[in-house]
Amino acid sequence: MERASSAAGRLPPFRPFRPSGSRVTFSIASPALSRALSERNYSAATAVQSAVLEAPADRDVIVSAQTGSGKTVAYGLAMAPTLLGGNETFAGAGAPLALVIAPTRELALQVERELTWLYQHAGARIVACVGGMDPRQERRKLEMGAHIVVGTPGRLRDHIERHGLDLSALAAIVLDEADEMLDLGFREDLEFILDATPPSRRTLLFSATMPKGIVALARRYQHDALRIEVEGDASGHADIDYRAIRVAPKEIEHAVVNLLRYVEAQTAMVFCNTREAVRHLQATLQERGFAAVLLSGELSQHERNRAMQALRDGRARVCVATDVAARGIDLPNCDLVIHAELPTDAETLQHRSGRTGRAGRKGVSALLVPVTRQRRAAMLIANAGVQAQWGGPPTLAEIAELDRQRMLRDPALTEEASDEDRELGRQLLAERAPEDIAAALVRLYRARLPGVEDIEAPSGPMTPPSFEPRAGAPARVPKGPR
Repeated sequence: MERASSAAGRLPPFRPFRPSGSRVTFSIASPALSRALSERNYSAATAVQSAVLEAPADRDVIVSAQTGSGKTVAYGLAMAPTLLGGNETFAGAGAPLALVIAPTRELALQVERELTWLYQHAGARIVACVGGMDPRQERRKLEMGAHIVVGTPGRLRDHIERHGLDLSALAAIVLDEADEMLDLGFREDLEFILDATPPSRRTLLFSATMPKGIVALARRYQHDALRIEVEGDASGHADIDYRAIRVAPKEIEHAVVNLLRYVEAQTAMVFCNTREAVRHLQATLQERGFAAVLLSGELSQHERNRAMQALRDGRARVCVATDVAARGIDLPNCDLVIHAELPTDAETLQHRSGRTGRAGRKGVSALLVPVTRQRRAAMLIANAGVQAQWGGPPTLAEIAELDRQRMLRDPALTEEASDEDRELGRQLLAERAPEDIAAALVRLYRARLPGVEDIEAPSGPMTPPSFEPRAGAPARVPKGPR
């Protein structure tokens, strides 16, 4: 339901709020939530968490924050006083007390996982309602009662229209990545859901950018909203090392291979602009020995789920994707983003890159720049408001030296050997020279690694033309990863 204006005929303007700027420790009144944070080794709050927690607990808020900044924990903690009401644990589950709306299935399920561990000791029952899942099973869960419901706009609206989701007891609602939901065409669904909520509910709106549609939505459904802007964190990309790598067009795939070998990321994302390019590159990487999956719009939901699960459990370490297909996904431990094809604009560059360097973890964003498109790449980087180090792709010699260092640090050489292993080692030493055994070990180590390409260095100057950012860029806070 719409929130009434506090001024005659006019909604109050957003009131800016900025945190103290220092990184603060968590000071949470709820012992249950404090215990959950401690178990996850959360000691200091991120900038977004500090800002939200410093805000008055009874105020509507509109927050500029990207995915990976810790905002799920931020609004999870912000809702706690309202939901728990001073109690350590929840009472029996009935109609939900809180509703979190996210633009995509993957993001909604990620939010559900985050809130589940955060509220586990408080006895919260959390239900996800998303497209691609059995709505009958979701309805049965809702009938059993829930304290918090997380879902996508279309599925939530469907449950409301079918009288499966009762919002009469709702005390708080969160719109996560609100600008993304508007971009995907969910305005009507959002307005339908918000109109079905009690006017007394608290509304927390998270949006990376502040287009007119978001401002209108906030003014219609929030009351005296406190706008939180985290100083010094406008881009949210401080932990990303940007690299612009000049390469001959015919060497693009070889450069991807060498980058994956050079960085040796726990998880890496490689972006292409078309489905065809994604299919071709993923097949190439698989042939070269990389555990790679693809995400594109032609996948069924089952195929998409299978690819994501392979990435989460470590069976796959490389995801090749289009921008649209990668919206809303959350990859654990993503250390490397490769732009195999240049993004279409600066905002897409930020979206892609924001999948790494998240929540204090360092990451690398590497743009492969054909020599004929250096001016275009330099303009993208300038308009994104980031600094990139220019150079060539990793060479055979550089990767060979890293392989040598990595082998010497391999756990197989540093971990304590079992008695059985030691006995076999003695037998080998009795029959072979130590140098022969060591050489065989090196061959076995190298055999498990994908091959490296000898890339031809591009001709021409290494320093690209410089550009000033276009007017107003990047005045807005970039969206989080899609």
